[in-house]
Amino acid sequence: MPTIPPGQQPQPALEHHQALEHHQALAPHQHRDIAESFGTDAERYDRARPRYPQALIDRIARARRTAPDSDFAVLDVGCGTGIAARQFAAAGCTVLGVDADARMAGLARRHGLPVEVSAFETWDPAGRTFDAVVAAQAWHWVDPVAGAAKAARALRPGGRLAVFWNAGQVPPGLGEAFADVYEHVLPGSLAARQWTVAPTDAYAEMRAKAADGMREAGAYGDPEEWRFDWEWSYTRDEWLDLLPTTGAHTTLPAARLAGVLSGVGAAVDAAGGSFTMRYTTVVATAARTDAA
Repeated sequence: MPTIPPGQQPQPALEHHQALEHHQALAPHQHRDIAESFGTDAERYDRARPRYPQALIDRIARARRTAPDSDFAVLDVGCGTGIAARQFAAAGCTVLGVDADARMAGLARRHGLPVEVSAFETWDPAGRTFDAVVAAQAWHWVDPVAGAAKAARALRPGGRLAVFWNAGQVPPGLGEAFADVYEHVLPGSLAARQWTVAPTDAYAEMRAKAADGMREAGAYGDPEEWRFDWEWSYTRDEWLDLLPTTGAHTTLPAARLAGVLSGVGAAVDAAGGSFTMRYTTVVATAARTDAA
């Protein structure tokens, strides 16, 4: 099991259908209606959304050990309600968040985190620099080249840009049951087909686009891929609490969302009322060069 605080759930596989949809439509960062829909229920988002493996937090913040008497400054892009930011703060880092949604930023501030409201591409570092720029489940809402270039301006030489996503796989039999529910409620949709596609494949494409953006920005060393494998068990109620916070559901009409939740809940009940998902956190990361 991962070192994630009890009662906190990881990001579900639901959102990965958006990556499939974008093969045939706009790039994710151009879907502003979806990107700005998560603040509709910020409290629920904060309650149900994931924490990230402690091993990932520690690896990014490792440079702090080389200068224990100085602050290790982290800029969290698309910080939302501050889920990842709070983990970095708990690890002893000084954290600043940037988020385009004032509703999400407001909740993060109530948690004691400083947050500036802005799209990252237009955010002004104002001469400030950081040891790490991170984005947790958010970099696909940022232009990958412009975002990497902006991050380079905000990073100290040798500082690290690290963007990451949680990709989950439900047990095969349950995945098929979920697919039947979505095909009934949302026939022919990519949301219905998502359960037959490995979520790591969709997130691998996001990671690859992020790495390409780092290369094109011309301010980094060779990008690296990190992976963290772990599992998490869900009860029926935990899963149904989380689903409405994901991009597959935040813009659904109420009646269709209710249909999805009813059918999915019945499928989980039929499977015994709980299930265990296998997760992989995929990371694209690169260090800013001294010459940048």
